[in-house]
Amino acid sequence: MEVLTITTTSKTYPMYIGSGIIDQLPKLINETCNSVSKILVISDETVAGLYLDDIMNYLEKEYNDPLSFIIPSGESAKSFQVYYECQTYALSKGLDRSSLILALGGGVVGDLAGFVAATFMRGIPFIQIPTTLLAHDSAVGGKVAINHQLGKNLIGAFHQPNAVLYDIVFMSTLPVDELRSGFAEVIKHGLIWDENFYEWLVKEIKGISDLKGEKLQYAVRNGVSVKAMVVKEDEQEKGLRAILNFGHTLGHAIEAELGYGKITHGDAVAIGMIYALKLSEDVFESDLSSSKIESWFTLFDFPTRIPKEIDSEKLLFRMKKDKKATSGNVKMVLLKQLGEAVSVAVDDSQLLDLIKKSY
Repeated sequence: MEVLTITTTSKTYPMYIGSGIIDQLPKLINETCNSVSKILVISDETVAGLYLDDIMNYLEKEYNDPLSFIIPSGESAKSFQVYYECQTYALSKGLDRSSLILALGGGVVGDLAGFVAATFMRGIPFIQIPTTLLAHDSAVGGKVAINHQLGKNLIGAFHQPNAVLYDIVFMSTLPVDELRSGFAEVIKHGLIWDENFYEWLVKEIKGISDLKGEKLQYAVRNGVSVKAMVVKEDEQEKGLRAILNFGHTLGHAIEAELGYGKITHGDAVAIGMIYALKLSEDVFESDLSSSKIESWFTLFDFPTRIPKEIDSEKLLFRMKKDKKATSGNVKMVLLKQLGEAVSVAVDDSQLLDLIKKSY
């Protein structure tokens, strides 16, 4: 088991990464949390069917009557309604300020359960237990949120977990499209921060089947390490942390316009990254080998073009509603070179022109 230390202005906490380490959960709770009155596990239908019984069995050995609440699977669960149902359940079962929430699942569960923890009685502790590759990104950094019909993750908070327990055994049951979705965020970390890591990915990962064992653990550790370094410098996204949104301005707009759940987050971000690379080449008059990167993406069946059914003007409107937009101006995370990302305000006409070329 490897232990990474995640340091932010508000909290320092451990992230445990390894294979077959979930049985250490009660011990890790004792090490990272003060006296715990009640434990509530929030999971989704898919993950609960695979792992919830084992988690509850581990907890029952150390804690009295651990509770669980199961939400629907998919991005649509990050809604006001499901959030309200979680809060109602927690209140009805007598959770208090000494209670603990465990987020067992992918990014949707982590975001929702984290926001429940952030707002229940003005904030209680929670622990992230990611079960997807995509969640290696969302489980670290404390950004928790739900969606609004006008945009993704627009209602949320910064609430750091007490710990993250990442057992890569959970990855063995992931469908290929979910592994691919998470791999997009791994690639992002290399592109924005660590060119050597990106080059390792190109050399070692030739297909989704390569994402297993030591290679998977190495990819997760390095991806998380990049995010940890960025979050340490800028916990609340007032400057540097914005670079973690590389590919996300267009990606989130595509997700919202298609309807949440119609395209995976990683596939949408993949399209957004290719778009951002091409825009970077235009803005900085550079050569980032965007065509070569686009060809590499096809090895994993990433989509690289905007879906034809999306109207370009509507897509630009969505981008202008992004959290990073200011006074209606779209700020894009672009690359000056591989490993060097910056946030740049881009004119609407330039954005729209490239959108029309990206179908």
